[in-house]
Amino acid sequence: MGTQSAVGLMSAWFMVASVAAAQIQVNPTGVDVNGQGATTVFLTFGPLTDYSPAESFWCGEVVPAAPDIGRRCDPATLFGSLPARYDLSRPSGAGGFTDIMSIPPSVTRRAYQAAAAGAVAPFFYVRRFISNAGGPDQYVAVTCRLTGGGARVPLSLTDVTLAFAVETPVLYLAPGQSPPSLSARIAYTGTGRLVGRWEVVQPGEELPAPRDLLTEATLPLEERGTQRRYTELQRFNLFLPPGGRATLPGPDASRLPVDVDGTYLVLLRVEASDDKEGDSNLAAVGAGQGVVHSGAVAGFPLPTLRYVVGGGGSELSPSRSSESLRPLMPAEGARLLPGPPIRFSWTEDPRAALYRLEIQSVDGEAVLVAVQERGRPAYDAPPWLAERAAGRRLRWRVVALDLQGSPLRRGQWRRLTLAPGP
Repeated sequence: MGTQSAVGLMSAWFMVASVAAAQIQVNPTGVDVNGQGATTVFLTFGPLTDYSPAESFWCGEVVPAAPDIGRRCDPATLFGSLPARYDLSRPSGAGGFTDIMSIPPSVTRRAYQAAAAGAVAPFFYVRRFISNAGGPDQYVAVTCRLTGGGARVPLSLTDVTLAFAVETPVLYLAPGQSPPSLSARIAYTGTGRLVGRWEVVQPGEELPAPRDLLTEATLPLEERGTQRRYTELQRFNLFLPPGGRATLPGPDASRLPVDVDGTYLVLLRVEASDDKEGDSNLAAVGAGQGVVHSGAVAGFPLPTLRYVVGGGGSELSPSRSSESLRPLMPAEGARLLPGPPIRFSWTEDPRAALYRLEIQSVDGEAVLVAVQERGRPAYDAPPWLAERAAGRRLRWRVVALDLQGSPLRRGQWRRLTLAPGP
């Protein structure tokens, strides 16, 4: 009996040891998060021998997962699940698994409300792993501690907006025209250095894939440096204080190429920086050696900024409206006497296929309408114009048309008076 008991105890010990050895770990095990908004954290799980990742949830409390392994969410305290569109997880290292925990504001709001109602302040992120060998599932929890989103929170980008310094949905430029300045408005958590570069995709080059637009800190360690590269415009290295919002100046506008017709994309490429609050130790989870720095992690591809060369001018762009389709002659308020044919002239609009000259009385009655081809920004009025005007005060303007005759831009009205003929 003693021998059998000993053998039984040894077998039980080996089973427990085997289960303990296969227990999936996570690093970091706990993080500070912004209690008033979104936060993104780089996590590493491992080892994943014979296990596949499944869904993940946020909740206010965890309970034993028996007969499975670990602690799972208490269904009565669920705050939400990681949306599929934000799931950027992928295998990494030696049997490891990289997970980008993107906490939406709705989850932190529910956690804050629960804490205000008397629940424990921390909440949990729990990822389930399914056994490929028919064994028990495993649940691995990360503790999330509510804070103000400042210095002790991982440096993560939660929103990025790129814009030119003009109000226009798409910026159109003539070949060789200097583009306006641009900038990036960034919302973030934590504090640290934002390091990276501005790049431009030129016409004819292969467009970046969504993976190419992720920040470098969002990728597993072995995939960093493998994103597609384009023409570099300028580098930046900016310190982000624990304020949550910053404006990153764009590259020198003179560096933006404008010599070839086509569509260009300006890219903001953010590199990984050292950030102690977001470090992930591979050795702690059996997924390799070393520490993965993940400063400036983001749970979404960064946006791009587009401009078009050779397509005309942007209607809302001050730089174009001051140059395109301006009336030249006759001058404002001119009084013209009978004599040589009256010439109307204006500046060219690069987008125009045709021009329509409109001459009206000041009360809106049409006196003359004429159409000119592109490249001929002038029109000699017929001799009978003075007779039809009959000494009335007139106004005139030019409208730029596309090939279908639809208006692209309307010039300003100018007033003039024509004396009647003899």
